[in-house]
Amino acid sequence: MVEIRVADSGPGLADGVRDRLFEPFTTTKPDGLGMGLSISRAIVDGHGGNLHAEDGVGGGAVFCMTVPAAAGAGA
Repeated sequence: MVEIRVADSGPGLADGVRDRLFEPFTTTKPDGLGMGLSISRAIVDGHGGNLHAEDGVGGGAVFCMTVPAAAGAGA
């Protein structure tokens, strides 16, 4: 598996959003259409991977994606 982690130094994941983060149309904006994380997770899952979020050490959020490594020349 290959793991990709993206971290930020923002305020982190709010408790009210954390449980719904990967549901369609979840947003923190009054007129938002969603963060796109539900479709992102579906795509990653479709490739045999996993997408999840966790709290960053010292604040912020970390999004972690794992996908199978490609086999091929030089692998």
